[in-house]
Amino acid sequence: MLQTGNDVFTVSQLNQRAKQLLEITFSSIKVEGEISNLSRPSSGHWYFTLKDKGAQVRCAMFRSRTAQVKFQPKEGDQIVVRGKVSLYENRGDYQLIVDAMKPAGEGQLQQAFILLKQKLGAEGLFNPEYKQALPEAIKRIAVITSPTGAAIHDILTVLKRRFPAIEVNIYPVQVQGKEAAQQMIWSINQANLDACNAKEGQAADVVIIGRGGGSIEDLWSFNDEQLARTIFNSKLPIVSAVGHEVDFTIADFVADARAPTPSAAAEMLSPNREEYLSRLNALGSRLENSIQQQLQNKQWQLQGAQRGLQHPGDKLSQYAQTLDMLELRMQQSQKNKFNQLMQRLTRSQQKLQQQSPTNTLQKIETQLAYFQQRLNSAMKQLLANKSERLQQSALLLNAVSPLQTLGRGYAILQTDTEAVIRDSHDVKKGDLISARIGHGKLELTVEKVKHERKPKKS
Repeated sequence: MLQTGNDVFTVSQLNQRAKQLLEITFSSIKVEGEISNLSRPSSGHWYFTLKDKGAQVRCAMFRSRTAQVKFQPKEGDQIVVRGKVSLYENRGDYQLIVDAMKPAGEGQLQQAFILLKQKLGAEGLFNPEYKQALPEAIKRIAVITSPTGAAIHDILTVLKRRFPAIEVNIYPVQVQGKEAAQQMIWSINQANLDACNAKEGQAADVVIIGRGGGSIEDLWSFNDEQLARTIFNSKLPIVSAVGHEVDFTIADFVADARAPTPSAAAEMLSPNREEYLSRLNALGSRLENSIQQQLQNKQWQLQGAQRGLQHPGDKLSQYAQTLDMLELRMQQSQKNKFNQLMQRLTRSQQKLQQQSPTNTLQKIETQLAYFQQRLNSAMKQLLANKSERLQQSALLLNAVSPLQTLGRGYAILQTDTEAVIRDSHDVKKGDLISARIGHGKLELTVEKVKHERKPKKS
């Protein structure tokens, strides 16, 4: 019920009524703006300000709702929130209670993704018949990704574990931002050019292009139309390894193969070292058995020839010696081949060890120590400045202190109830009073009171 114009609100009543009106009028609205003053206390609630060029509004998002947000908001992010307008009664602050949050423009990006997918699909860029088969024996992989991201670390780790003999050419690029798509396009073209100009055994056999997961904005560079056409036209087979299993980009559809993660791409392109060695040993055993069988067959043929000749002793001995030499040469050739494979494996392991991130970590630790030293120096200087300002303020306060006035010979008179005496009419003869002087206090008795006539008010 509304109060009439003659009624008087208390502050609490006013805030309660304003809160009710706001929550009824704006029970569910969407607002777009930029995040500032973001705070995440231990309670799990989020408090921030949503602003544009002309205004701002305080927002609160409680823990039960923040757990449903699929990205990590930060200062300066442009977002769209849904919630109700309310009022914090204790302070009278108008605020927005947020129920849901998403990056601004996500709907437009998703629509653009769908339209581009339909366009390229209609042109046949996703058709299976245009996809190149991945090579069975891979000696070198071209990796197009960020040199500092988790993707390259995951790829190298998997290759080192599964098959260290595979060599890697890294083409460093940005994987998000305005320049990312053009850098990846250049790297694909360069990888193809390098493969054409490389010497025998030094050309890349396949390309991995990818990065870790993220929001649709983070992965948007992989939805670039020119990048999709560059992947389609690549002479080298391309494996797209973008994000996690739930993240799909245009690059995933147009590539010759798709891996759900960079690690999975490395698994896809590398044989298992143990299986490879086991297969190699099996082939070696088959080869040895075949040689033994051939030797045995030759010996049988020799024995048959010996029986068919009356005096073939010398010639048969020569054949037997030749066969023995061939057997020894075959065995030696087999050992040499195996040793060569082991040497290549050892060299590949050494190359991987040389690419260890230890040096980078040491540089980071040195920088951290330097910044820690600068922080300590800045804190000491700040404390010294604050101490000096405190001393100056103490001197200024002491200069205007009433105790300084008492020190110059003045006194403060008080009644026995410690009320300050400002007029002679405040006491009468016989009253006990006290006088506070610069050092100490005097107890006095009024012997005589002399009143001065107060000036009349005009």
